[in-house]
Amino acid sequence: MEEVDVTEKTGTISIFEQASKMGHEQIVYCHDEATGLKAIIGIHNTVLGPALGGTRFWNYATEEEAVIDVLRLSRGMTYKAAVSGLNLGGGKAVIIGDVHKLKNEAFLRRFGKFVNSLGGRYITAEDMNMKTSDMEHIGMETKHVTGLPVDMGGSGDPSPVTAYGVYMGMKAAAKKAFGTDSLAGKKISVQGVGQVGMYLVDHLAKEGAQISITDINQERLAKVSKDSGATVVSMDEIYDLDVDIYAPCAMGATVNDDTLKRLKAKVIAGAANNQLADEVRHGQMILDAGLVYAPDFVINAGGIINISSELAGAYNKQQAYSWTEKIYDTTHNIFTLADAEGIPTQDAAMKLAEKRIEDIGRVKLSM
Repeated sequence: MEEVDVTEKTGTISIFEQASKMGHEQIVYCHDEATGLKAIIGIHNTVLGPALGGTRFWNYATEEEAVIDVLRLSRGMTYKAAVSGLNLGGGKAVIIGDVHKLKNEAFLRRFGKFVNSLGGRYITAEDMNMKTSDMEHIGMETKHVTGLPVDMGGSGDPSPVTAYGVYMGMKAAAKKAFGTDSLAGKKISVQGVGQVGMYLVDHLAKEGAQISITDINQERLAKVSKDSGATVVSMDEIYDLDVDIYAPCAMGATVNDDTLKRLKAKVIAGAANNQLADEVRHGQMILDAGLVYAPDFVINAGGIINISSELAGAYNKQQAYSWTEKIYDTTHNIFTLADAEGIPTQDAAMKLAEKRIEDIGRVKLSM
């Protein structure tokens, strides 16, 4: 195994600049030739506690794309934990490559060794293309892992709780935009019906929403459509639908210069991380257009809330859902702050998160 920490490596000025601009503490490159493992772990901030965040397995087009993703995702986890009132910092890991060709027990255990080498500064969990069974393999090499199977005392798949939080945030956004949080009869487009999107569609269908869905996985798309009655549309068509709410639940950056010209929805509220391609530019464009945006790291926090319960000791499902339900009030408070200061909701959410980090940081320094 080979481990390279870019905080000790020269010749990586562009990464230093990016990490410094976003406030990261540490970026770790992990490579193991025997298994083919190539991974990057980003630790953004540990003021509130150890950096917690899932591991994403994706076949990135370039290594630069993977670096940018882990930087943005890990920072998002810091804000997510802070605004949710958790005593955790933000971290994330990305594994580069074809999940179907690379992922096996040895591969995952090698990754677990890298996680373990950080001594608890980073705690991993599942994310895109990772399952609870994968966490079990990683857990053979480190105790710094969450989302373990329920029969092992873990919290299991966090997707249902994440989806419930998104649902709560969406209802708060609907209240802001339409004067009622009822989603009955509302036209909602869901982009991505993976683990979280699938459960979100279930909530929406039960409330009587009119749902349109799209996904790269045609088999999953057909199943979700059959189970929920949702209408299937093409990947590109999703942006042009005449809907009330657009719910991005796949990859990030789908709210950008092109799509903002096409979206007819009054509300943007979904599970995807880093939905705004440019936080400053597109946050302001949303405000100028009079749209209601529920910041992603606020409403998709159910997953980290769920696994934080696991970290506290014996997992309590009822407690996890109860805490996740508070996302409704948190989202409402962000809308109130944004209106009072005339700022985008993304800025308001970040402001609340940063204030908590600063306040608790002062408390720790005074101890």
